[in-house]
Amino acid sequence: MTLSIAGLGTAVPEHSITQEEAVELHATLCEIDPDRRRTLHALYRRSGVLRRHSALLERSTGPLLERQAFFPPARDDRDPGPSTSAHMEQYEVHAPALAARASSAALRAAGTRPDEVTHVVTVSCTGFMAPGVDARLIDALGLPATAQRTHVGFMGCYGALNGLRVADSVVHTDSEATVLVCSVELSTLHFAYGWNPEMMVPNALFADGAAALVGRTSARNPTAWRLASSATLLMADTAGDMSWRIGNHGFRMTLSARVPSLIEARLGEWLRAWLCDNQLSVAEIGSWAIHPGGPRILGAVERALGLDPTRTRVSREVLAGFGNMSSATVFFTLDRLRAEGAPGPCVALALGPGLVAEAALFA
Repeated sequence: MTLSIAGLGTAVPEHSITQEEAVELHATLCEIDPDRRRTLHALYRRSGVLRRHSALLERSTGPLLERQAFFPPARDDRDPGPSTSAHMEQYEVHAPALAARASSAALRAAGTRPDEVTHVVTVSCTGFMAPGVDARLIDALGLPATAQRTHVGFMGCYGALNGLRVADSVVHTDSEATVLVCSVELSTLHFAYGWNPEMMVPNALFADGAAALVGRTSARNPTAWRLASSATLLMADTAGDMSWRIGNHGFRMTLSARVPSLIEARLGEWLRAWLCDNQLSVAEIGSWAIHPGGPRILGAVERALGLDPTRTRVSREVLAGFGNMSSATVFFTLDRLRAEGAPGPCVALALGPGLVAEAALFA
């Protein structure tokens, strides 16, 4: 017995901002000087993002500084912005509602009643609260109070695939289980003030979104995509190249310039060996649900695996339309591929802090 996808659902906050508007808001909030402003514009243009949604936006039109109230203009170049406790207050307000919207959509897609859910797995790396989003989902959706809950926290962009592994373990031991896996990320809470080169790329890429999956044993869904295998790689001597830490004024990412070259050098051999263990080659994979961490990350994956850019089209479309929604993004990509009737087998792949690669094979 293995996990199969009964339904997927996604949700984004109501309001959004174009990338052209986002860079102007960034420059205005932080009083970026003209020379640096040109550099900032170039960075945002190269991000591959056209539009992003944020729970902090109160409207999608009008003067930029009036569209949100959480981030005030910096008082000076030493102003770090709101405190982490203020960030978490916003997370507690917005994350449960967004997660509930995505989960409701997944339940509808699966034709599953809330009272049929036996297990809840939540995933998030952009906020903390207790009782958590899992408990809030039970209240909001009318899930059974006896639903068993697991939270996958602070693992970064690959966390949803760890959530799937938990769900797969559940259906292996309980053939009657119905598992709701929900990832919710409010990445825009962690916009970084000032001129910090390590945070410029996250500022240009990250966005808010939630995605959920209803899974049950493949014996109950014989025609659905099923999780045939999963794998993980913690790359040696890379802990300092990508990290995600809690600061006094939001969470802060470390992202070194050598991440794409590390991916290009180390990903291919590991992934090919894993596929070989599953009697497959890269050429036999029908579709790829690659987490679009950014254009350079996607390019590095393409080179590592010898993929034509057309094979990552859906990932690039998700990046353009929604930005990098951290762990939720790979479910957005899977959802689009399934809606398009993409051929199998499908490999879902995400990379994040560690430096770690997580992969899932759907047959």
